[in-house]
Amino acid sequence: MIGPAKLRGPAAAPSGPAAAPRGPAAADARAPRRGPLALLGHSSLPADLLQDAARRLSVCALICSLTWGVAFALPLLARRAGVAKAIMTPLQHWIPPIWIALSAPMFPLARSQRLPPARLLDLGLVFMIVNALGVALYINCQTSIDPHGTVIFYGLSYTAFSVLLYALIVPSPPLKMLVATLIAVSMDFVVVGINRLRGQQTPTGTELFFRFAWSYVAALIAVVPSQIVSRLSSEVKAARELGAYQLLELLGRGGMGEVWRARHRMLARPAAIKLVRPEVLGSTPGLPAQALLRRFEREAQATAALHSPHTIELFDFGIDDEGTFYYVMEFLDGMDLETLVARFGPLPAERVVHLLAQACHSLADAHHAGLVHRDIKPANLYVCRMGLDVDFVKVLDFGLVKWDADAHAEQTRVTMEGATSGTPAYMPPEAITGDAPVDGRLDLYALGCVAYWLLTGTLVFEADTPMKMLLAHVQRQPAPPSQRTELPVPPALEEIVLACLQKDPGKRPASALALREMLLACALPERWTPQRAQQWWELHQPVTA
Repeated sequence: MIGPAKLRGPAAAPSGPAAAPRGPAAADARAPRRGPLALLGHSSLPADLLQDAARRLSVCALICSLTWGVAFALPLLARRAGVAKAIMTPLQHWIPPIWIALSAPMFPLARSQRLPPARLLDLGLVFMIVNALGVALYINCQTSIDPHGTVIFYGLSYTAFSVLLYALIVPSPPLKMLVATLIAVSMDFVVVGINRLRGQQTPTGTELFFRFAWSYVAALIAVVPSQIVSRLSSEVKAARELGAYQLLELLGRGGMGEVWRARHRMLARPAAIKLVRPEVLGSTPGLPAQALLRRFEREAQATAALHSPHTIELFDFGIDDEGTFYYVMEFLDGMDLETLVARFGPLPAERVVHLLAQACHSLADAHHAGLVHRDIKPANLYVCRMGLDVDFVKVLDFGLVKWDADAHAEQTRVTMEGATSGTPAYMPPEAITGDAPVDGRLDLYALGCVAYWLLTGTLVFEADTPMKMLLAHVQRQPAPPSQRTELPVPPALEEIVLACLQKDPGKRPASALALREMLLACALPERWTPQRAQQWWELHQPVTA
C-alpha cells in the first residue's frame, strides 16, 4: 500500500508556501467535512472498493439461490426416504422456487454491473430484505408435531443468519446497513402477525421475544463490518496519496507495474500515475532490483527531456518511503491503437498515414536527443482528444529507452547483458541477433509493424511461441499488406511499410523525420481531414459528462 507522501529524490514535494500540507493535521484539513447524513451514501468508499463490493453482491445472490435450492430439494428427499415429520403448508412448497426466481437474476445483474455500483448496492439492500422475508415465510409457516400431537414451533430464526451473511460479503455504509437489517429481521414478526390474522396458532408475546430477540442483536452486529469498512475507506484514501496527487482508480496492471487515475489535490488536474512497487522490483528473474529501478528512472528522465507534443508529458516522478517508484503523466482521453483496431477493425489508409506521421514526430524528437524507444507497438501509441483536436497521437512508455550507441555508448550497458528487450511481434532482426548497433532505425521497423497491424488487423508474422515469432522476424519475408486485408492499400503506402520492414537497417528510411515526410507526401485517394476525424469520434467515442 502506498504510504503518505514523504518523498525523496528528484520528485520530492516542494517546500515553502506552495508545498502540500503533511501529517495527520494536514490530512484532517484536506478532508471534506461530512455530516451524519453522509453515512447514508456510498461516497466514503473509493471507486474501486465500491466496484469490488458490488461484484461481491453476485456471490451473495449465488449463495442465496443455492440455499433456496437446497430448501426446495431436502423436504422432497426426506418424504421419499420416509423420515419427514414436518407438515409442509402449500405456501412452503412454493416459497423456495419463488425465491430462487427472485435471487437468480441478481447474480448476472451484479456480474455485468450494468448499473452504477452505488445503485447496485442499494438494490442489494432491498434484495437482502426480500430474501429475509422469504426466510421468515418459510420458517414461520412450518410446524412440526411431536408423537403426542403437540404443535411445536421452530425456535431458530434464519433471517439473522442471512443478514449477517450479507453484511460480511457486501458491506454498506453503517446507517444504511442498520436501517436495512432492522427491517429485514422484522420480517419474522410480520409473518407471525399474518399467521395470527389467518387464525393460525402462534407463539405468545413472551415466546416471540425470546425467539427473535437475538435477531435484532444480529442486526446490530451486522453494522460492525460496515463501520470497519467505512473507517478503512478513509484510511485507504489517505494512504493513496503521492506528493500532491491522490490516487482515485486503478486503470490497469501489468508485469512491470500499475497505472492509476489520479488528481492533483489543489489544482484539480487529472493525471495518470505509474507505480512500480518494491515487490515487483525484486521479482524479475535475472534483473536485479537496482537495475530495474534504474530502468524506470531512465524512462522518467528520458520522457521529461523530450519536447514533441506527441510524446506523453511527464509531470513528476520519485520514490516514496516504502520504495515504490512512480511517475506522474498527463491523463489521456482515448484508447491505444491495439484497442482501436481490436474494437473497430483495420483502419483506412488515409487515417493510418495521419496517425503514423504523428508518431514519427515524437520519434524524430527522441532520436534527435540520442534516444531509441525500443518498444514501439500499438499498445504504446495512444490516440486521444487533446483540447479541441481529436485523433491526436501520444507515444507512451519509454521504459525500454536506450541511448543511441554512437551518442552515449556507456549508457547502453544499463540494460542487462544478454537480455532481449521489447515485444517479439514488433522486434527488428538486429535487436534479436545483436549483430547491428542500436539506433533509431530499430524504432522504424517496429513502426512498420504497427502500420501493418493498422492496415490489416493482423501481425506481420503469425507464430504460436515467442521464439518462433523472433525467428520469423529474422528469417521470413513479410507478405504485402494488400494481400492480408480487404481494404484498399495504396501502392505508395504499401511500399513505405515494406521499406520499414526491411531486414537490413540500411534499406529502411534514413530517419523518423524522413519517414514522416514520405508519409505526408504519399499519394492517397483521399485525406483524413479534421472533419472526418471529428465525425468518427462523435460516433464512436462521444464526450461523456
